Amino acid sequence: MSLLSQVETALDTIRPYLEADGGNVSVEEITPEGVVKLKLLGSCGSCPMSIMTLKAGIEQAIKKSVPEVTAIEAINLTDIDDPNAVLPENLR
Repeated sequence: MSLLSQVETALDTIRPYLEADGGNVSVEEITPEGVVKLKLLGSCGSCPMSIMTLKAGIEQAIKKSVPEVTAIEAINLTDIDDPNAVLPENLR
């Protein structure tokens, strides 16, 4: 099974939770050094809690399932202090 397939399988375990809040995630790149670069989609892309989602949910799921991964980065994290950040409806 390829590294990408393993990462996608790990992401599939948490996608229902992301989708419940109107979000999702896509794998943009896996570097030769084992860094997974993700794009946060939907409400995850504009949510001020996206750093928490990345660290507590996404990163944990991938690292637990795919030990070859050295780091996880989001290419479009929203800063918690961003005035344009928007919480999903069910978190307001």
